[in-house]
Amino acid sequence: MPPATFPSPAKRRSWREAWLIYLEPASLRMLTLGFSAGLPLLLVLGTLSFWLREAGVDRTTIGYLSWVGLAYAFKWVWAPLVDRLPLPLLTRTLGRRRSWLLLSQAMVMAGLAGMAFNDPRVALAPMVWCALAVAFGSATQDIALDAFRIESADTERQAALAATYQTGYRLAMIWAGAGVLWVAARAELPGVTGYQQGAWKTAYLVMAASMLVGTVTVLLSREPAPRPLPPARNALEWLRGALIDPFADFLSRYRWHAVLILALIAVYRISDVVMGIMANPFYVDMGYSKDEVAAVTKVFGVLMTLAGAFLGGVLALRIGVMRVLMLCQLVLDLVLVRRVVIIGGRFFLAHEHRLVHERSQ
Repeated sequence: MPPATFPSPAKRRSWREAWLIYLEPASLRMLTLGFSAGLPLLLVLGTLSFWLREAGVDRTTIGYLSWVGLAYAFKWVWAPLVDRLPLPLLTRTLGRRRSWLLLSQAMVMAGLAGMAFNDPRVALAPMVWCALAVAFGSATQDIALDAFRIESADTERQAALAATYQTGYRLAMIWAGAGVLWVAARAELPGVTGYQQGAWKTAYLVMAASMLVGTVTVLLSREPAPRPLPPARNALEWLRGALIDPFADFLSRYRWHAVLILALIAVYRISDVVMGIMANPFYVDMGYSKDEVAAVTKVFGVLMTLAGAFLGGVLALRIGVMRVLMLCQLVLDLVLVRRVVIIGGRFFLAHEHRLVHERSQ
């Protein structure tokens, strides 16, 4: 009986080979697609809250409007439909992934244009509906883009694709955070103080036009090799394969670990989302200008994120994804503990100063 043979482990890449992966067409393609994916997020959350607060909308209403972001949290509900449902005409012409990408990007652009032509001081409801359309289209784009990325390259290159995707995503966040404030500040009429609707209209129309970066990339890209799907005999079997079977497969594959995975996904960015919504209204109330907020809060932190995205992709190729995740989590925990101590100390000192001031009076 011949001895059992085992597949040889994958050859470890040199540092030069690891970095050169970022110059491959698939990586460069994910850079621009990541830009189109990251652009809408702040425009319906943090940047929108800045706009609404400057327009005089109260903080409670702004806080409630953050629920628009739930479209991103619940995109798993319609993700199986995006994965399997063909679109009339578009799917036949562009393919399953590119058709959904193009449709979702068109929805985002239309929603941003609708927000630009609405004044929150006159009527808030139309702007909310447009923001919901942007969030829904953006979440749908994320679903289709994840599938497009996974099917565009082998497993070994997924870390590099994810890194370039995150780079484009963060660049878009700079543009949708600092960039939109910079455009709005440049579009303000000289000599006029206070809220100017025309400045925000110009800024959001520029953001809608910026989505063309992803649209052009979709039109110029090839459809990845389609994953064969078993034909359904009837509508009920199709719905079962699209909605029920993916979740059943996930639960049967991971069993009780599925609960931990879902919990991690649910709470991973909850602090970022909750705190980010109310940060911009706080800056407006403190009297900071658009240029100051753009420079300090939207640029420096995102630049560090870009560096981390590239370094994380290279380290994942060198030492593996799980080791990188554990290392980054430990660093993040230390940073969060330090931040809590600093903020808590400042709050305590401010409280003591207020008490001393009240007693002196």
